[in-house]
Amino acid sequence: MRKLLTVCLGNHCRSPFAQIALARRGGTDMDVRSAGLIGKWQDQPASESMVKAARRLGYDLTGHRGQQITLHMLHWADTVLAMDTTVLETLRAICTHADEHKLALYLGDRDVPDPMGQDDAAFNHCAVLIEAGTALHLGRPPR
Repeated sequence: MRKLLTVCLGNHCRSPFAQIALARRGGTDMDVRSAGLIGKWQDQPASESMVKAARRLGYDLTGHRGQQITLHMLHWADTVLAMDTTVLETLRAICTHADEHKLALYLGDRDVPDPMGQDDAAFNHCAVLIEAGTALHLGRPPR
């Protein structure tokens, strides 16, 4: 079983949606978790705007509760997917040498833009990008 960890700044928008999109598309062959670099939204639900964007695509994010990244999470994962280059750089600075090879950008060569503080269109665009990006990690396009 593959173990994926998606990481964004606060585990409030992007990484929670990436977690449920990858989990749905990966099925029983994957264990997917998410976390944020900061603990501002620890134990809090996902952003209401992201919950709405997820719902538009047929996903339910209402059960999500935010988590801050730990070294244990980094060690647990086979692959750690950062939502943007700033998150990736921070992960490189905090992870152990043994975990460095696990780190990658979620979209391969570009960032998933952070929609925080923007309108619903930005959240919808972000969700579509994340859902399309699942194909990079599953080897098949979204259904």
